[in-house]
Amino acid sequence: MEPDFWHQRWQENRIGFHQDKATPLMLKHWPSLGVSPGSRVFVPLAGKSRDMLWLASQGYRVLGVELSQLAVEQFFTENDLPYTLTQSPYGRHYRSGDIELVCGDAFELPAALLGECDAVYDRAALIALPPQMRRRYADELYARLPGRCQGMLITLEYPQAEKEGPPFAVHEDEVRLLFGDRWGVQLLERRDILAQDPAFVQAGVTALNTVVYQLDRQR
Repeated sequence: MEPDFWHQRWQENRIGFHQDKATPLMLKHWPSLGVSPGSRVFVPLAGKSRDMLWLASQGYRVLGVELSQLAVEQFFTENDLPYTLTQSPYGRHYRSGDIELVCGDAFELPAALLGECDAVYDRAALIALPPQMRRRYADELYARLPGRCQGMLITLEYPQAEKEGPPFAVHEDEVRLLFGDRWGVQLLERRDILAQDPAFVQAGVTALNTVVYQLDRQR
C-alpha cells in the first residue's frame, strides 16, 4: 500500500472503485445530515469521484485530496472544468469554482486547512486502507477535523478471507472502534449488493454489503 501501488493502479487504469455517476446511497442519505449549503466538505482519497460534482452542485465547497496526479487531472479534463494551479508545502492545488483538489498525501494535510471543513464524505478512503493504516487514518487525519464536523462514511462488509483487498472489508465493530471515542456513529443503512458486483461474485465471495454511517464530531 505504498504510493507506488496507487500510482500504478491509475496508470494501468485498474480503477474498478471508480463510479461513472454519483453514489446512490449518498444521494439518498446526505440530506439527512443537515449540512448547510456553503459548507466546506472534505473528500479524502478522492480519486476522480463524480460525487464531488454532485456536492458542488448542491452548493457545497469541496476540498478533496488525492495522491495520483493522473486522477486529479482526469477529474477536471473529463468533466470539462477549467482549473487554476498553485503549489503549497503539502501539494499541488487544482481549483475550479467550488471544487479544490489537492494532489498530495492526505496524512500531510495540516489542521489549519482541515479545520475549515464543516463535513467529511468518505466513500472509498477508509476501505482503501489495510488494517494497520486505518487506525492511523482515524487518529491522525480525522482528528484534525473541527468539533462541529459532520460526516458520511460508506464501507463494505464481506468475508475478508474470501478476497484480497483493496477495497477491504471494514465491519461495524471496527468502525465503532476507530471513531467511537471522538464521533457519534449512527448506522443509516446496510444493503446487500453482491448480485450487483460481478467481480466479487467471480472471486467466490459469498456475501457483500455496503453500509452507510452518519458521523458527528463530539470532541
